[in-house]
Amino acid sequence: MQIRIGIMGYGNLGRGVECAVRQNPDMTLAAVFTRRDPKTVSILTEGVPVYPASQALEHKDEVDVLILCGGSATDLPVQTPEYARHFHVIDSFDTHARIPQHFAAVDDSAKAGGKVAVISCGWDPGLFSLNRLYARAILPQGADYTFWGKGVSQGHSDAIRRVEGVADAKQYTIPIQSALDAVRSGSEPELTTRQKHLRECFVVAKEGADKAKIENDIKTMPNYFDEYDTIVHFISQEELDRDHSGIPHGGFVIRSGKTGWEGENTHIIEYSLKLDSNPEFTTSVLLAYARAAYRLGQEGVSGCKTVFDIAPAYLSPLSGEELRAHLL
Repeated sequence: MQIRIGIMGYGNLGRGVECAVRQNPDMTLAAVFTRRDPKTVSILTEGVPVYPASQALEHKDEVDVLILCGGSATDLPVQTPEYARHFHVIDSFDTHARIPQHFAAVDDSAKAGGKVAVISCGWDPGLFSLNRLYARAILPQGADYTFWGKGVSQGHSDAIRRVEGVADAKQYTIPIQSALDAVRSGSEPELTTRQKHLRECFVVAKEGADKAKIENDIKTMPNYFDEYDTIVHFISQEELDRDHSGIPHGGFVIRSGKTGWEGENTHIIEYSLKLDSNPEFTTSVLLAYARAAYRLGQEGVSGCKTVFDIAPAYLSPLSGEELRAHLL
C-alpha cells in the first residue's frame, strides 16, 4: 500500500516535497493545497488535483499524511495545531526558542483527533538535533559546537530586502575556518558568535539609493547582523541572478569529549552536510518522517512527536529483517 501525501503550500518546500515523493516508491502525491488561486498553480505531477487551502478538510480522506510547507513565523503556529486534529502532519517549525510552546499546542490537537504530528523536522532542527543528542549521550564530558554554512540564509536575505533602498539581496552564512580548526583540535574553545560565523551579503541597490547608509543599516541590524563581522558587496541584478540564484546550505555538528580515568583521551564526533538545495534536502527529511508518522498511526499512536521520539527503523522503507541483514 502506498502512503498518500498531501502538500499544504506550494513554494520552495512544496516543490521539494513533490520531487521527493517521486523518489520514494512507497509514496504517492494525492493532493496539493494552496492559498493562491489553484488555476494559477502549475505542479510537476500530472493528474494530481490542486485545491484551495480552505477546502483541505473536505479532502482529508484522500490524504494519509499532510506535509505543511508554510513558514515558522506566522503559518505553522496556526496551521499545525489546526490540521493535526484531522490529518497525520509533518512540519519544519524552526524557531528553536518556541518549540516547547509549539509542541504543547500541537500535542493537544493531535491527541484530540487521534493523529500523529511530527514537528521541527529537517536538518536543524532535525538531523543536527539527533546528532547533538547522540554525541552528548556518548561523551558526557565535553562541549558541543554547531556551525552553519556556507549557505544562503533565507531569513537574513529577506531582512536585507526590507532595508530602505534595497531592490534585491542574498546573504551567505560562512563558518570561520580558524574556529572550526580550534574545535577540531579538541581544545574545547569558548567561542563568541562573532568568532564562529561571518555574514557575506550581495546587495542590489535601487537607483539613486545611499549605499553607505544601506551598508550601515545592514551591519547594525539587531538580531541579524550586529553581532557578526559582515561584508556587504553591491552588485547588479544581472550578477545576482547569474551567480546567486541557488539555495545551497549545510553545516557541521561537532562534539569534543574526554574519556579515561583522568580524562586523558580526547575524542571528536563530527557530522556534516553540504547541500545544493536547502529546501529539497529538508523536504527529503520531511518525507522520511511522514513514513514514520503513518506507521505510528497504523499502530494506534497519537500525539505530537519530535525526531527524538521516533526510532530510526520507522524512517526506512526496509523491513526490520532487511535492516538487520544489510545495514546493521
